[in-house]
Order: sequence, then C-alpha cells, then structure tokens
Amino acid sequence: MKIYSWNVNGIRAVHKKGLFTKFVEKEKPDILCLQETKAMREQSEVDLPEYEEYWNSAERKGYSGTAIFTKEKPLKVINGLPADIVKKYKLADDDYGNPNKEGRVIAAEYKKFFLVTVYTPNAKDDLSRLSLRHKKWDPAFLAYCKKMEKKKPVIFCGDLNVAHTPDDLARPKQNEGNKGYTKEERDGFQKFIDAGFVDTFRLFHQGNGYYTWWTHWANARANNVGWRIDYFLVSKKLADKVTAANIHPDIMGSDHCPISITLKI
Repeated sequence: MKIYSWNVNGIRAVHKKGLFTKFVEKEKPDILCLQETKAMREQSEVDLPEYEEYWNSAERKGYSGTAIFTKEKPLKVINGLPADIVKKYKLADDDYGNPNKEGRVIAAEYKKFFLVTVYTPNAKDDLSRLSLRHKKWDPAFLAYCKKMEKKKPVIFCGDLNVAHTPDDLARPKQNEGNKGYTKEERDGFQKFIDAGFVDTFRLFHQGNGYYTWWTHWANARANNVGWRIDYFLVSKKLADKVTAANIHPDIMGSDHCPISITLKI
C-alpha cells in the first residue's frame, strides 16, 4: 500500500497547471492525503474516478483545509478533533488554529489502522502564535492520536510546520529561534517520539539534505536550501510494516513536495 501526503498550497492552482493529475497518474497512490487545499470540494475540478474523496474545508474561503483521496473505502471518516479535546485544550478560544473551523484535521479509519492527515498552524513570523501552538495545539493533537491508538494503530501525516532536528533544515544556526525551529515547537514534536510514534523517513535515511519545503526566495529550491517539515509518523506497532519512506522533490506545483510511505499490511 502506497500512501502519499502533499501540502498542495491550493489544489485549484496545482490542478490548473496540469500537475496534480500528472502526479497521481505517475505515482499511483493507494491513498493520498492533502493539506492546504484552499477550496471547498465543489470548487475543485479534480476528477479521479478511481478514488473516494473526503474533504474537510475551512469555513473561511480559500484558506487551509485537508482532504483524503483513497482507492479503498474507509470504515469511517472523522473531520476535526473531538469536542472533549477541543474543550480541554481551549482550541475554540482562538479562531486561528481551531481545527473545527479551519479544516486542519481529517481521519479515515481502515480495518487495521487509522490514517490522519493534519495541517498544523504555524507560530507566525513574530511568534505571536507560539503559545497557542505549544500549549494548546501540539498537546491536543497528540491526545487525539493517543486516543485513537487505544483502538488500533495510527498513521499520521502532513505539514507539521516544524523542523525536528538540525538535520531537518539546511541552515539550523541561522534559524535558531525562528518559527518552525523554536525550542517549543521542536519539543512538541519530540513528545510524539516519546509517546512511541516513529518518524518513518528516519528509518531509511539519515543526515541532512532531505527537505520538503523551500521558500520562493533566492532560488532556494534549485539550491536545496530547505526544511523538512512534512512527515509520516506511525505507531510503533506499525514501524516494521513500513518498507519504504521517501521525499519526492522532483514533483512540482507547490512550495512543498510530496512525501510517501509504502506499507506492507
């Protein structure tokens, strides 16, 4: 089973360039998870008859949003985070980052696992949302994954808006303390590792030079001056079922590139 994740930074824009369908035809994912769709389902002109489509769009038009395209029909699809977790972590107190207004989380339950795709809110350039991210969002999303894990193993993927280690960005020293590379954000990611979730890419690839996002400035992508902020993490029970984990920087259309895992299950 090949599962892909891609922050498309606007599915309509990628589709108009002819790149979205080309990508699907080339890679043939069994399941495709998208972030930052920036569209309602009815606004999308994508037509993939082999796939079931599930969308969780933001209330605000042209913003955020997630979707899952899958060849195998899930047992159940869940949009957003449960009300008890939203209440406990006070995520509804602030519109920014509210998963149930901004379409930031969608989960599909399959026979042997849950698959979750997530578009994590960033801390903002001035770090004005760092507290929301660190004290509310990260612990709330971890609580959700752990809650599902009580029933069956979990795979979660998406744009987590953090580079976990110095190997996950081209210029760690220059970016120390900047959004996406603060101690708080990195600690938030580490808590997933401490809870037993496995960063699948690091099962197969070590060191730096592997990135999933590049700024539009200064030919960053051509020079591979990037960040690895898109991930697949899996429950420890599934780690030995992952036979490959890859980044696909050759696939264009967004400031992010797709990532994938192959699962033998």
